[in-house]
Amino acid sequence: MPIHFLHVRKAGGTAIRHTLSPVAEAYSIILHGHDTRLSQVPVGEKVFFVLRHPVTRFVSGFNSRLRKGLPRHFIEWRPEEERAFEAFQTPNSLAEALSNPEVRSRAEDAMLSIAHVSSSFADWFDGIEEVERRLPDIVLICFQEKLLADFERLKKLLGLPPQLSLPTDPVKAHATPTGLNRRLSKLALDNLGEWYKADIAFYERCAELRRATVW
Repeated sequence: MPIHFLHVRKAGGTAIRHTLSPVAEAYSIILHGHDTRLSQVPVGEKVFFVLRHPVTRFVSGFNSRLRKGLPRHFIEWRPEEERAFEAFQTPNSLAEALSNPEVRSRAEDAMLSIAHVSSSFADWFDGIEEVERRLPDIVLICFQEKLLADFERLKKLLGLPPQLSLPTDPVKAHATPTGLNRRLSKLALDNLGEWYKADIAFYERCAELRRATVW
């Protein structure tokens, strides 16, 4: 029976895919792209995925598109992304602008226009109720914040070769290069907490399920 990997954007999935690609066929692992939802995985077939806190996922997504995906990829800005980055050069400036009446409309447009930033967990899941219903099929809910430890757990659960390890090369892992601005003020954090309220609730409930479930 196949084991499915759902690739949530900007959550560490590229590192997982890079590591598992050479052994995926031998272990019946299907490494899906960004477009596959949990609802598309047949009930009864196993699945795993990685989540990341929506606020740090926002920062990572903003900086990824700011550099047009480099150095791993090069995807030119769409016109609406170009307008967004002309107005907001850092994650903090965009997040703070969400509560500024003078630029709020432009900031909201940017949040909805920048790839990764505009995505939400709803792109992969039909709410937390779906995850709860599918718990018998879920091999493991991994978290980007402890991905190294979670990958070791995943290897044991799937019986993967013990020598497999996640890439340390930031290009292969599609990690954010050093030097890019990640700072967020309290105002920015508050605004993002409101903007991503539904995603944060989903993330926190998944963390509760992870703690309460024996995998």
